[in-house]
Parts: sequence; structure tokens; C-alpha cells
Amino acid sequence: MQSEASKGLALSAPASVYVGFLVAVPLGILVVYSFWTQTYVEIDRTFTLANYREALTDPLVRHLLIRSVLIAAGVTAATVALAYPIAYFIAFRTQKKTLWLLLITIPFWSSYLLRVFAWKLILGFNGVMNSALIGLGLIDEPLTFLLYNEMAVVLTLAHAWAPFAILPIYVSLQKIDRSLLEAATDLGAGRLERFFRVTLPLTIPGIIAASLIIFIPTVGDYVTPALVGGSDGKMIANLIQVQFGAANNWPLGATLSLMAMLSVGFVAILFVLAARGLGRRIR
Repeated sequence: MQSEASKGLALSAPASVYVGFLVAVPLGILVVYSFWTQTYVEIDRTFTLANYREALTDPLVRHLLIRSVLIAAGVTAATVALAYPIAYFIAFRTQKKTLWLLLITIPFWSSYLLRVFAWKLILGFNGVMNSALIGLGLIDEPLTFLLYNEMAVVLTLAHAWAPFAILPIYVSLQKIDRSLLEAATDLGAGRLERFFRVTLPLTIPGIIAASLIIFIPTVGDYVTPALVGGSDGKMIANLIQVQFGAANNWPLGATLSLMAMLSVGFVAILFVLAARGLGRRIR
């Protein structure tokens, strides 16, 4: 047993060192920087909690952090809700699974920036949607609320992250033992009851995985809010980018980054616990 454990440690050591170097070291640097201060062009390495006091008392930081969490939650809910029927169709309703999975990956063939710019063209003042509505005679002048707000950010991010939600849910659906569904049918369960009592509880792990895959990086997205969000769609990552860039205040940027990470971790843990509790209750 000790020999097997030694072999396991030896095999995992390279990957552990690699992950530690790419994750732990940068995170440690952020932690260290958060306790320093920026004095014009130089960094004062005297230990201080001034950055945390400033971040916790600044109403703009709280507003952007709350908005970021809410936008990420909205993107997660919308994406998972739209992805589940697609994953269900691929898993249960078609024989051409490979073709559908290939179609799902088509958005990855183009740049993320191109997809964001495409939505900007679609939702713009003279964009595709306004032009189509005017051409159909449904509106007399372009709609101004389609772009540069939270809705535009949610819509763009939901489209960008849709494949990341479809695939884990599809895997969970594909793993379901079909004999369980047949047994539920033999016991008199209808389609809806069979779905809510058998299919949905068994796919809770896939839903949790899809939700976390979307929620965690969405909070830290700053490209999409900058391009389609406007002043009403800015998120905490945009403020962090300003601190590391134009403001040249790396210590405050590091502090905001750590606060965002802690907030995301806290919300993610609550979500996982709530989803597992819901799964047990459904069963």
C-alpha cells in the first residue's frame, strides 16, 4: 500500500507543481500586493489594511460587486434554462448526437470578441434588430434600451457560455440508466412525473457543474460589459482592470480581485448546498 501511495504521489507531483506554480503563486502575489499601497509611481511595501478599508467603505465597489453577482446569476439561470432542453433533445430525442454536438461547438470556431461585436451590431441603434422591427412596421423609431445596459450583458454572455452549459448537462442525461425510466413508466408515472422524479434529480450534478462553469468566470468578465454594457452594465472586473491599467494602483486592484474571488466562492458554496438540498427534496 505504501508503495502504491508513493507511486501515486510521484505521478501526481509534476501536475501538482505545475498547478501550484500557475495558480498558487499568482494568488499569493495578489495577497501580498493587497497589503501594500501605491504612492504615485512607487509601491509602499509597509503592511497596511488601508486597501481593504477603502474597498469595504466605497459604495461604488459594493454596487459593482452586487451588480456583478446579480448579472452572473442571471446569466447562469438563463443559460442553464435554455441549455437543458437542448441537452435533453440530444440525449433522448435524436440519433445524430455527434452532429448536434459538433453544431454546439461552432461558436468556438470564431473569436470571443467577434461574437461580442456581433451582438453589438445586432442590438445597436441602427442594428439588425431595430432595422428588422422598423422594416416590419412594428416600431417607428429605433429602440434605445436594447444596448448598453445589464440586459445586453446578460444576453451576450448567455450566448457565449451556452455550450459550456449544454455539454455537462448532456453528459448527466446520457449517464441515466434507461431502465429507471422504464420502471417509472411501469409504475404509472407520466412524462412530467417521470421527469421531475427521475430525470431531473439524476441530472442535478450536471446542472451544478454547468452553473459553476458559467457563474465563476462570468463575474470576472470585463470585455463584454465594456463593449455592450455601457455605464449601466459595468461590473467589478471593469473597475479592477482600471486599477491595474489606467489608475496604476496594483495594490487596490489586488484587493478588489480577492474580494471578488471570496464573494464568488461564498455564493458558489451556497448554490451547491441549495442545489443538493433541492435534489434530495425532489427525490
